Parts: sequence; structure tokens; C-alpha cells
Amino acid sequence: MSRFWSDVTRRLTPYVPGEQPRHERLIKLNTNESPYPPSPAVVAAVQQIESDALRRYPDPESARLRQAFADYHGLHPDQVFLGNGSDEVLAHVFQGLLQQQRPLLFPDITYSFYPVWCELYGIRYERVPLGADFSIDTSAFARPNGGIIVPNPNAPTGLLLSLAQIRALVAANPDSVVVIDEAYIDFGGESAITLINDFDNLLVVQTLSKSRALAGLRVGVAFGQAALIDGLQRVKNSFNSYPLDAVAQAAVLASLADEDWFRECCDRVIASRERLTRGLEALGFSVLPSAANFILASPGNDRDTGALFLALREQGIIVRYFDKPRIAGYLRITVGTDAQCDALLDALPALL
Repeated sequence: MSRFWSDVTRRLTPYVPGEQPRHERLIKLNTNESPYPPSPAVVAAVQQIESDALRRYPDPESARLRQAFADYHGLHPDQVFLGNGSDEVLAHVFQGLLQQQRPLLFPDITYSFYPVWCELYGIRYERVPLGADFSIDTSAFARPNGGIIVPNPNAPTGLLLSLAQIRALVAANPDSVVVIDEAYIDFGGESAITLINDFDNLLVVQTLSKSRALAGLRVGVAFGQAALIDGLQRVKNSFNSYPLDAVAQAAVLASLADEDWFRECCDRVIASRERLTRGLEALGFSVLPSAANFILASPGNDRDTGALFLALREQGIIVRYFDKPRIAGYLRITVGTDAQCDALLDALPALL
């Protein structure tokens, strides 16, 4: 610990991202990346970037891209905010909208970056317990709060709230910002973006990393009424006024224009998820009903899940294990290609 660290730095417990192993032969099912490449139009757009675009600063407002997102979702550009991945967008959200006197609410089992941002920005928070089946009971959030953030589908459970449940949650908290973190919404859910014009306290955050296979470019987006977006712009312009580089802007424009590729890849992941779920259940696993590009599965029978995680790694198959209360008996498994899922299913019987 450095003697030059600030008090905030000393208190932080940083988020630990999923392992990014270097070995190419490993079957990587631990970080929820797409098993398929981005649209060929994206690759072409990146290859066509002129050197002059790299020499100059990018458009600080990403005007063309904001307009493209607005057109895609039937919104106005002043209802769109962009950042370097949804994690940066969410960091601005925590700092710019969720630093309130009352505590922030989020599920007790959820994206583990939320408490890290709370520590970083000095935000009081309360964890709202999930049900025994790991579902989110929106009525449990009916308490005084300075904001609510809920992933939909939730991570790492994969369970989905309906659009009606989201509407009820937002309507029940008119004096608080309700953030719906939709990193995985394209794999089986209905986006709350359709509710933006109905509620001035709703913010929806998405990423291009998962369903559009652009994790390497780091692009995130938030949607909300203009006053919320203006607040985020103020934070962004006090932190980094040029968040999205020229390559990322060109790539995302091309991705948004290729709807057929996007839908085909999502459909393939959904089909593989159902196939993997059936295969694991046939081996005796208990699998939560997922609407994401991952599943949360327990081998059951009091098996040592941590040991199974390590045994799979010895076989060259990387999944995610969270040694935390209530989910220590589960593995989170990214949905890969059918061949990758088959390799996992073939390795498990001997290990079990």
C-alpha cells in the first residue's frame, strides 16, 4: 500500500473482471463475449478509416452516432448519451445522478461493480434481497431511496423482468432515478427504451459489447429524457470531452445499419442457450431460466462447485465461479458456439 494513496483509494475494493487467458486453445466461457464476429460491414468500416481521421480529434458529441441511435429507437438525439463502454456510462450515472442523500437500492445478487462505484463516489446503498428462486421482487424496492439500479436480465442470474414490471417499478418511484441496466436485453427481453417518453426518471443503459460483438471497442449508451442526458453530458465534459474515438464511431454506425446480422447472431445464441440448458439438465444440473447470453447452473448433490470450476480449467474450459453467499454452489457459463458447448458437456461426466 503506497503512502501516497488517498483515503478513498485505501478504502476501495476494486471490481475483479473475468479472466482473459492468453492461451488460444482454451474454451473461453467466462466473460459473456459474443461467440460470433461482428458484422462484416463493421470490419469494412474499420478498414476504410482514413489516416486523417486518426490524426484529428473525433467529434466530441458523436453527433452522427447519437442520431443513428435515436433513429433506431424512435427517440431524439438529445435523449442519447455515449461513453467508452457501459461501465464508463454507469460510472457517470453513479456520479451525476445517484449521489443523493437517501441510499441507492440494488439487488443483493447483481453486477458486482455497483458497490465499487458506491465506494468510489461515497454513495450510501442498500441491497434488496432476491427471492428464494433468485427473482427480483419489484415491490421490495418500495422504501425511501435516492435511486434504484436493476440489471435486466439480472447478472449473474440471467432472470428477466417483464416490461410491465419495469413500468410499475419506475411509476412507483417518481422522485428517484430508476436505472435499468440492459447489457443482455437483446437475448430474450423487451427493452425499457420504449418507456423513455413516459417517465422523466427512467434511464436505460446498454452496451455494444455483447449482442453486437464489439467488446474490443468499448462502446456504451444511455437513453433517457433530455434533462437526465444533459446531466450526464455535464459530467462527461468535466471528465473526458472526447469519449468515443473515430474508429468506434464508424464501427457502431455500420453495426446499427446491419440489422439482419445482429438478429441472426442473437437468434443463434438463444438457440445454443436452450440446447446447453437441456444438456446440463440431463447431467443433473439445476439451471436458472436465463434471458441472457449466459446461464447460472448448479451441479447439485452437495458437489464442490469450486473444485469443479478448477477441474474444468484443467481441461482447458474457463467458466466463472463466484465464491459468494447464495451463489457459491453455481457456475456462470457463457453461451458459446454449439461446438464449445458440446466440449463442456462432453468434459463434465468424468469430472462429476
